[in-house]
Amino acid sequence: MRLVLVGPPGAGKGTQAEFIAAHIAVPKISTGDIFRANVSQGTPLGVEAKRYMDAGQLVPDEVTINMVRDRLAEADATDGFLLDGFPRTVPQAVALDKLLADMGGMLDLVLELVVDDDEVIRRLSGRRTCRGCGKIWHVEFDATSREGICDRCGAELFQRDDDKAETIANRLVEYADKTAPLVDYYGAQGKLVGIDATGPVEDVTVRAIDGLRSYGG
Repeated sequence: MRLVLVGPPGAGKGTQAEFIAAHIAVPKISTGDIFRANVSQGTPLGVEAKRYMDAGQLVPDEVTINMVRDRLAEADATDGFLLDGFPRTVPQAVALDKLLADMGGMLDLVLELVVDDDEVIRRLSGRRTCRGCGKIWHVEFDATSREGICDRCGAELFQRDDDKAETIANRLVEYADKTAPLVDYYGAQGKLVGIDATGPVEDVTVRAIDGLRSYGG
């Protein structure tokens, strides 16, 4: 199967992508991994992307899409893949459809992890990162035995700027503006399946797999 996973920040896309890809035996492909691989290997696309990133600019869609094209052409993606983090906008989705058509295929399904804004803020704003070992804890879901102190190494915990409520709210606004329209785009194609992303990780995975089964996955 050729899948795309979408959802707001804090919906658990990275975790669910790992489980779902393993279940259907396809590679999980994230744009983050693709960017890092191209930059570290010094590919022409990686060099071009790094030039934009070093300047604090967004990498143009054309560069990103060409990286995705190269990755989907690799042998392990021949029988399917799960894309996590791409597409992020409708123009990218249109480009992906064209890319797959050029490669003689098409997208099978889009799984949308559905979670409300209050839950996203609760999940992300409760995260605390250890200054020593880097482990991420959560004040509610994975609390340390001593407040503000890492159980693993004893170093101080802190809240990253990305995990502060006002930053999360801004990210949600950006998601609603740029990425949420993908829901309408794929819904119009009849390829969208909404998955309730609240509750334990294992329960969300079961719902996602059930969603795939309902479409023959």
